[in-house]
Amino acid sequence: MAYTETTTVGYGSRITNSVKGILSGFLLLIIGTVLLWWNEGRAVKTAKSIKNAVEQTTPVASLDNYNQALNGQMICASGFAKTDDYVSDPFFGIGETAIRIERKVEFFQWVEHSQSKTEDKVGGKQETTTTYTYSKEWTSSYVNSSEFKDADYQNKNFVLMSNIENADFQAKNVTVGAYILPEGMISSISGSEPIAVSLSAEKIADLNKTVAQTLSKGDSLNFVTVTNNQVYLGENPNSPAIGDIRITFTKVMPATVTIWARAVNNTFEHYVDAKHGKGVGGLYMGTRSLESLQEQAESSNNFLTWLLRLVGFLLVFFGLKGIFGLVIALLKVLPFLANIANVGISIVCGVVGFAWSLVIIAIAWLFYRPILAGILIAAVVGLFIFLSKRSKDAKAPEQATETPAQA
Repeated sequence: MAYTETTTVGYGSRITNSVKGILSGFLLLIIGTVLLWWNEGRAVKTAKSIKNAVEQTTPVASLDNYNQALNGQMICASGFAKTDDYVSDPFFGIGETAIRIERKVEFFQWVEHSQSKTEDKVGGKQETTTTYTYSKEWTSSYVNSSEFKDADYQNKNFVLMSNIENADFQAKNVTVGAYILPEGMISSISGSEPIAVSLSAEKIADLNKTVAQTLSKGDSLNFVTVTNNQVYLGENPNSPAIGDIRITFTKVMPATVTIWARAVNNTFEHYVDAKHGKGVGGLYMGTRSLESLQEQAESSNNFLTWLLRLVGFLLVFFGLKGIFGLVIALLKVLPFLANIANVGISIVCGVVGFAWSLVIIAIAWLFYRPILAGILIAAVVGLFIFLSKRSKDAKAPEQATETPAQA
């Protein structure tokens, strides 16, 4: 069942908010500008760090034997990551000789969804109608139903909430040939697969008792169901009820990995370029060549660069919109005028924001990429010349002279 709430903001309050928005706009403009500048430096430093790492890397055919000559060297090598550690979940007693045991916990509960519709009224008021709907869903975290708009939908206190959160249990001793992997590289090993779950009679009885007491349903009911790699806490797994919990277990087994890192005695450490301060490399799944790792690192750097450029432009755009927001707010007395002004201001802010972003990037490139900086500055100048010419062409018909009348 849906719950609807309507709120109204007066014209005076909207003007006040728009004035505050001017300050927020300048702040967004500054943050966006700084981000654009910093991102260009980050991109160049990362690219140079990748290049330096590749130039310093020694490809190694095998790590089966310890090689003193590799100590302190940047290497790239593939091998089989294995362990003899028995890893287990201490609460459920589920374990196996593996790289990692993973526990995923999900709760069946009410989830609130909202959808709002805003309408401007003549006179400057703004009316917002929000519709709240509720659905039963499996979620990975607890939803606090005390904050729901409709008090009829309440989530129960989840049994053993403090004990059965998501958790990973990782082996401490993992090797590739004669070398020991550091904890950070062990965490990078992936490839989960189901693990067969089996609980002791004592653990099942203990869980049943705890769940029953939490739900105030006595001590004898059966609330624990074990199927394949899942433990279900609730009366009926086929018909989930609010408050039920399901816990899924997976494992990460030994696998072939590729290491691109600095060898330090019989282990590895993450490479950080001494000149530019950017980290490169790590542990990758499967057998990989140095060329493919370099290409992946460069692609990731390029993707992040363009993503942050987009974020920077949007911050600048919304900052400019915030600065000119007062103009739109003043026109809200007549909503259709405000809508027209909003479209016009959005176009202007978009063009100015794009040009502003290009200028900041170009100036940054003067420091980091001087050769390409001139090209970008020329593009900005060309944009303004194009817009200026287009504006003059649009006015030309109005300035044409009329044909003299015949005598």
